Amino acid sequence: MAHLLGCGDRVMEDLVRRIGPLGPAEKRRGRPDDAYGSLVRTIVGQQLSTKAARSIYGRLTALFDGRPPTPDELVSTDDEPLRACGLSRPKIRYLRDLADRVISGELDLRSLHDLPDDEVIGQITAVKGLGRWSADMFLMFHLGREDVLPVGDLGVRRAAERAYGLPEIPDAETLQLLARPWSPHRTLASFYLWESLDANPVA
Repeated sequence: MAHLLGCGDRVMEDLVRRIGPLGPAEKRRGRPDDAYGSLVRTIVGQQLSTKAARSIYGRLTALFDGRPPTPDELVSTDDEPLRACGLSRPKIRYLRDLADRVISGELDLRSLHDLPDDEVIGQITAVKGLGRWSADMFLMFHLGREDVLPVGDLGVRRAAERAYGLPEIPDAETLQLLARPWSPHRTLASFYLWESLDANPVA
């Protein structure tokens, strides 16, 4: 927070000052603590609003006593109960591919903490349905990497558009230029941008 308050970007400094310190809840944003659960939550939330993602994820965890399903539970569950939660057929396929890779050991989630960002991204994006946005979410929310800028996240881009008075939603290059002063704490800056949307939702 101290870095962002003195980063030289007056817009970001004002945003941080207005919102104040972010607690654990704001930095978790409803995501589970375990690595597998974090990826399940990411798949569920793809291309959905935060509200819709939380609703579907809540229905999914309700099937498994209020927690994410284990890989074994997921592969042994029929499609219909998963569809009833609001999951699309492609997302069910993605969840099953994730579960299969974890069960086989092809994706060793315990080892990811020790890998540099680019290697984590490579392993996450090898899973069907998990792209760069998904890898960025994993780096930010589960691994706690401090300098991730999720240029593919529509919420961050919309928040930047509004905070900086841009004529349109910024593309990846524009967002990267805006974010230069935030480094090496671009993850925290992104949390503040998300929080600004939560405080003042876009109509």
